[in-house]
Amino acid sequence: MRDQSSVTARRPVTADHGVGLALGAVGVLAFSMSLPMTRVAVQELDPWFVAFGRAVGAALLAWGYLGRTGAPRPSPAQWRRLSVVALGVVVGFPLFTSLALTTQTSAHGAVVIAVLPAMTAVFAVLRAGERPPPPFWIASAGGLLAVLAFLVVSGTVGGALSHSDLYLLAAVALCGLGYAEGGALARELGGARTICWALLLSLPVTLPVTVVAATLRPPHAGAGAWTAFGYLTAVSMLLGFFAWYAGLARGGVARIGQVQLTQPVLTLAWSALLVGEAVGGAPVGAALLVLACVVLTQRHRGGVPAPGARDA
Repeated sequence: MRDQSSVTARRPVTADHGVGLALGAVGVLAFSMSLPMTRVAVQELDPWFVAFGRAVGAALLAWGYLGRTGAPRPSPAQWRRLSVVALGVVVGFPLFTSLALTTQTSAHGAVVIAVLPAMTAVFAVLRAGERPPPPFWIASAGGLLAVLAFLVVSGTVGGALSHSDLYLLAAVALCGLGYAEGGALARELGGARTICWALLLSLPVTLPVTVVAATLRPPHAGAGAWTAFGYLTAVSMLLGFFAWYAGLARGGVARIGQVQLTQPVLTLAWSALLVGEAVGGAPVGAALLVLACVVLTQRHRGGVPAPGARDA
């Protein structure tokens, strides 16, 4: 996919909204299979190896892409922002979802991920200095409360959140941060280069952890687990972000973030089709309730920041 290096911070975020919407939809379709594929992989492979090994494999692909395209190195300020992207989507989200899905189903995780669009919009608002009206915050809080209520009812023991639920909530928070920061930075670097540089920046962390994880528990798995790992490496960790960050850069983080509304439904469908998980009425009902709250956050998210405004 061609890098959108022509997208700069001075370009209006409403430009090419149709293209941005299409790119965002491609990214969400790619990400919608991440939880089921992670569930398959961690059943036979160590979760630390799955989380960090896929980042190492994607970094090698990114290194080849950057070398072939002759991408210039980011500036010091861009490196600092790339560290936030790396924390959110290269390290945080893969690690916490891998740990959670060793004991939890991907269908359950899809309900928690349903609040991700609201979390992305919140970080976009905070970073861009928007001032949304009170209904935005009320709807956002409603979505979070709906998720917490579902977790307390269906995924806990003794009324306390389980470790897997806490992992999923941490994954959502870090992913929202990484999406917002990466989408804004992609206006300067382009969607493909943003994720590629973030992957390379993470190598001093991801490579040693992968080696240690492989040493402590040598990876032995069947074709299904390795296929899932390959998908997570090439698509979830790299190619999906080519489209996703380019879409956020073209259409705006908060606006294109609405495309994520379809991700929980798609993930539930993939969980049933690919993993054979039973998807009952409770997860679907909870997901729909959260989606309704997220729709309200998008309707009341406030104005799009002025082109060229610096992020906090």
